Amino acid sequence: MPHKVSAGKGGVATGGDIIGSALAPNSQANYVEHLHVAIRHREVEWPVVIGTLPTLASAFQPRTGLRDQIARALGSGDTVVLASGSAEPELAAGDAKGLQVPTQVMSGGGGVGKSQLAAAFARDAIRDGTDLVLWTSASDVQQVITAYAQAALSVQAPASTGQDQLSDAQAFLTWLCGTDRRWLVVLDDITDPAGMDGWWPDSPRANGWTLATTRLKDPRLTGGGRARIDVDVYSQAEATDYLTARLAHDGKEHLIDDQVSALVGALGYLPLALGHAAVYMIREEITCRPYLERFTDRAARLDELLPRWADTERYGRQITTTLLLALDATDRDPLGPLARAALLVSAVLDPAGHPAALWNTLALTAYLTDHRLAFSSGRAVTPVTGDEARAALRLLDRYGLITYYGSAVESRAVRIHALTARAVREAALEEHRTAVITAAADGLVAIWPNRDQTQRELASVLRANADAICTYAREVLQAPDFHPVLWCVGTSLLNAHLHRAAVAYWSALVADCERLLGNDHPDTLTARSNLAVDYWRAGRNDEAMVLMEQVLAAREQLLGNDHPNTLTARTNLAASYQTAGQTTAAITMKEQVVAESERLLGNDHPDTLIARNNLAVSYRVAGQTTEAIMMTEQLLVDCERLLGKGHPNTQAVRDNLAASYQEAGQTDKAIMLEEQVLAHCEQLLGHDHPDTLDARANLAASYWQAGRVDEAVGPLEQLVADSVQVLGGDHASTITARSNLAVFYSQAGRVPEAIDLQKRVVDDRERLLGRDHSDTLTARANLAVSYWRAGETGEAIAIEEQVVADYVRLLGSDHSDTLTARAELALSYHQAGRIREAISLQEQVVARRAQLLGHNHPDTVRSRNALSLWQSAVESPCQPPIRD
Repeated sequence: MPHKVSAGKGGVATGGDIIGSALAPNSQANYVEHLHVAIRHREVEWPVVIGTLPTLASAFQPRTGLRDQIARALGSGDTVVLASGSAEPELAAGDAKGLQVPTQVMSGGGGVGKSQLAAAFARDAIRDGTDLVLWTSASDVQQVITAYAQAALSVQAPASTGQDQLSDAQAFLTWLCGTDRRWLVVLDDITDPAGMDGWWPDSPRANGWTLATTRLKDPRLTGGGRARIDVDVYSQAEATDYLTARLAHDGKEHLIDDQVSALVGALGYLPLALGHAAVYMIREEITCRPYLERFTDRAARLDELLPRWADTERYGRQITTTLLLALDATDRDPLGPLARAALLVSAVLDPAGHPAALWNTLALTAYLTDHRLAFSSGRAVTPVTGDEARAALRLLDRYGLITYYGSAVESRAVRIHALTARAVREAALEEHRTAVITAAADGLVAIWPNRDQTQRELASVLRANADAICTYAREVLQAPDFHPVLWCVGTSLLNAHLHRAAVAYWSALVADCERLLGNDHPDTLTARSNLAVDYWRAGRNDEAMVLMEQVLAAREQLLGNDHPNTLTARTNLAASYQTAGQTTAAITMKEQVVAESERLLGNDHPDTLIARNNLAVSYRVAGQTTEAIMMTEQLLVDCERLLGKGHPNTQAVRDNLAASYQEAGQTDKAIMLEEQVLAHCEQLLGHDHPDTLDARANLAASYWQAGRVDEAVGPLEQLVADSVQVLGGDHASTITARSNLAVFYSQAGRVPEAIDLQKRVVDDRERLLGRDHSDTLTARANLAVSYWRAGETGEAIAIEEQVVADYVRLLGSDHSDTLTARAELALSYHQAGRIREAISLQEQVVARRAQLLGHNHPDTVRSRNALSLWQSAVESPCQPPIRD
């Protein structure tokens, strides 16, 4: 009875389609490369610090009362949420059910010092020897996921690979839950409580805790073990102490006069406003009295810009006033006009920071040049350089309006307080809005890497900055055309395998395109195509297929059969057909794509090579092994010549050819290729790289098929051990290697060992993937086979009947996996002596395989031969029982 060896990485190489996807408007077919990110097993150097902590203010106030309150919450095992002091009453944290997570959430309005408090706790934790301290902006949950994924690699969390951010982030949460090491996770500025569901760390061992900050009053942030702590402005004493200490830090104690109490009161005891005022007084060498006079005068004139009733956070007027005073001062500097323009750009980007490289782009230097021209009174001006742009940033930093780290923190080199940014936007003239939004978006596109999967932290920062722009002025980016930055964000999410976020993003973009451009606009079709590709990658193939069929029909009608985007649509739809088990339809469409690619692009074009690879895969799946081998052999020669032996697509073709050799029984040739693949992986990637482990697994399977048992079982046992050490026990490749080892044990007669191992695989699959995942169904089918071999036919049948029912429900009656499951059930019925049921079920399998695959397909032939033998046995009872 045949085993179904787990498919995909770590199992017997089956190869697969390289799907094309239009990832930008009017793009040609692109291929998705397999990223080789080297993960080497090494000793972790503790302590580990992830993220860049904010710099503490020069006169940081310890706020003893608040810190004691937080410490008490930590002692009781609660999670602390630092929250607004004026929130509505909520249930106490102790009233929530099932408290497990030590989390504290600090909430408060903008500028009250929540992040400074959190940073102080994080620095204390580092000083006290905490093993892991992670700081991340939480204004966008994707930034949290990226930080978690980075941390997973840094702490060598089991199951982290560096290839899938979502999986790595989940592996990190699992590590936090089980580790004995002490840890602190700081989630700064949560803006989407619903988005944080599933991403709150857990520490049942009470050796770790989470500290969060937010400006929200959302009850979803509390409960579940999260304790809310309200943070408000300084007390009068704290405000006075801060201003005094801040001036003394710069040797300016003499600037304190008898108006200090009046000044801190006018500033509302707000830490951010006090910080602005202190820097201004130091830079301008003025005491409290003249600053208070200027502040009062400015505040009186502010009513026209920001009426008191419009200050919903209660703090906006003080911040806006101190901001305008600081800008008045910077205007007197030769770089003043550039500084004002640079501040406006910073105000529309992510407050948590943007890359310094942005200020070297032509988009921003041209914007600053235009601003300089507006203040030139008709005089000729020289173009602004990147050095001048950075000098303007340093001027803003000196006046406390931004924080500029220079090259020390490249990806978030320029930061601005969210309340300062809001005040800047509100004080800016509306006529500048379109220009600054466009310049900022153009700059992001200019520094966006073509393949940002290898620069994940930068990709996350760029997405966050693009999201910030969209929050303030999405309509500017959608008129008259959709700005390229919108496509960059979606493509980045897709490449990062953040499927849930990508589906939500592309769905929203499709809706916007349909509303503003119409259903048949090229950008609308591209957005639909990318949404379909993400559905396909996320395993939602039925939804993908519907969208891909719509896109193809529209592109054929609007662009014609020969347009590159039409070929892309056909490629994607054919891959979806293949996934759905509609092999004949996939072959027909892929043959068409190959012919059109050769005619339009030439035999050596990369897209033509991809089309030929995809067709060869379908030939092999359809049992046309000879055609698959002939096509793939020539394709491998062409790929090595055109792309190089080490190119990812060349490697994919080599894997597919080995799989075809295996299918044809040419095991020696398969082994030769797989030995080459393994040598290549070890040379380029190292012995412990996930791709190297996969290559070893495929080679072991071929050794087994060739009867070289000692060369198969021993190495596969070692592979399981290595996978556990390098990838972790829950990694997909580890579980697949364990599953394949169980298959080998079963076929070698070591059935009890096989059953024990396969039970573990089933448990792991159900726990990690769910009962309905295809790999879970395969694991259960393999367990049934081992029961069958052990003579426990009743156990085997019970499992197989449920597997068949699940396949019918999930994939349909005619899917190839459903037919295979029915064939295996028929064999078990025969083994149990339920001959008529076995024959009836096998007749159904033969009929459907003949209709769907053809009379000469290997699966059809095997099923027909088994049926013929069973029928003969019924007619001649003296014949011995027939077993496969």
